[in-house]
Amino acid sequence: MMPSAIPPSLSPPATNAAVAIVPSPAVSPAIVGRNLYEQSMAFRSPSVDFEIEHVSSPRTQPRPLMRRGVSDYANESLLQTSIATVIAAKARSFAISGRIPVDPATLTLFFRTKSGITHSLDFPIDVDYDTPPALDVLIAACRPHPQIGDDADGESLFYPTNLPLTTSLELANHPILEAVRNTLFPTLPGGHYLHAVRDKLEIVPTGASMGEQAPAGDTRVATVIITLPVRFRGGALIVNAPEGGEERFQGRGWKNGHMEWVAYLSDCTAEVEAVQKGCRISVSYALHLKTFGPSGVAPDPLIVPSDYFLDNLAPIFNMTRGRTIAFYLTGDYGVNPADVLAESLVPYLKGGDSILYHAVKLYKLSPELRWTAGGYIWPVDRTVECGPEAPDGSSFNSSGRRPLSGGYGVGPYVDEDDHIINLQHRVEQSGAIPLAEADIVLLADKDMSGSMSGSISKERVPLVSKGLLDKLVVNILLVVYVA
Repeated sequence: MMPSAIPPSLSPPATNAAVAIVPSPAVSPAIVGRNLYEQSMAFRSPSVDFEIEHVSSPRTQPRPLMRRGVSDYANESLLQTSIATVIAAKARSFAISGRIPVDPATLTLFFRTKSGITHSLDFPIDVDYDTPPALDVLIAACRPHPQIGDDADGESLFYPTNLPLTTSLELANHPILEAVRNTLFPTLPGGHYLHAVRDKLEIVPTGASMGEQAPAGDTRVATVIITLPVRFRGGALIVNAPEGGEERFQGRGWKNGHMEWVAYLSDCTAEVEAVQKGCRISVSYALHLKTFGPSGVAPDPLIVPSDYFLDNLAPIFNMTRGRTIAFYLTGDYGVNPADVLAESLVPYLKGGDSILYHAVKLYKLSPELRWTAGGYIWPVDRTVECGPEAPDGSSFNSSGRRPLSGGYGVGPYVDEDDHIINLQHRVEQSGAIPLAEADIVLLADKDMSGSMSGSISKERVPLVSKGLLDKLVVNILLVVYVA
């Protein structure tokens, strides 16, 4: 359920993968009823250790084996190679493309040259019929694109990055970044997002091509290229992965009211084939990884607790210096404490829980989330895994002392109840220890009667007790040592 670090490691595509097609061992009830097992043949798959029997009908003679020609083996080899390639490409996606449903007539490019004059370029453009004067000015202001090698047919151009340039196309109005996140970064942890920064505008005129461009070498994690609606032919974009994979994208400028975009990972290289006719113009964006949460690859929270909240938190830290304190969380996160660590909820904190976590981090402290129930607390690296019930009559735990009394679930228990003693034994067996032994001061708001007020987080763990399925209610504590 929990996310992992990004981006994932790349693995070279497999080229010799073998695929075994194994028939299903299930037998139709109708066939079983006719007792058609006289002529059975054993078959063993080369990839799994199952022995399967094929059933043939006694009404028909067994079909003679067909001799396989050279073409049959060639087709099978092609099938196996194609399957291996598809599986390898599926396991490691380094580039993706899509279309933006935009009317080209509503798109405008604004730029300013060194002379200080601002120009606007309207789309769509077909240079074979009419070349707008603003396009000539744009091309004249561009510089030759750096190439790797000297095999390019012509010079591609790019607009200087120090000159102002913008378009009326807003990426925020289209779910491009979400599509890139789901495809190229499927394991991106919660609380992280992709931030797009315009990189540069590139122009490849007729007869020119753009040689292989080395990775940018900055902090970007991916690049998005949007092909503007200018008619051209040829000029396919080729994206090469470090392991040798290749993807080709034609990018026909515009078609049926759509513009093409391509995204690829930052460690890939890109090049553009020669443009045979027209002019290819594209705008690239650098995608950087950001986070609005308090943890992750590059923690950079977007929220800041108010001064009022921080001023009230300061006396607590001053009076508990040198102690380990804990706060109850109040949000419900719908997880199973037996499957996930409490610390893995940090990117998903919401409401007041997120504000408190951010505030503690501002004081340069190291908070951690831990599971708690019935006066017990689990270590930060342990889940709530209660073992099997102890034998009947077990009144003492493994340390030889009588367990502390406490409330679990929704049912009240007394100190001498064998049921609660048994449950306490199971909790201790899973690694939990009493809060008193952990030397943790639990900070909670209490009313005049001494009972705790307010709501707290409640997550539930399935628990088998006396042959019945119950649920153990578990809370979440934010634990921090005040240095």
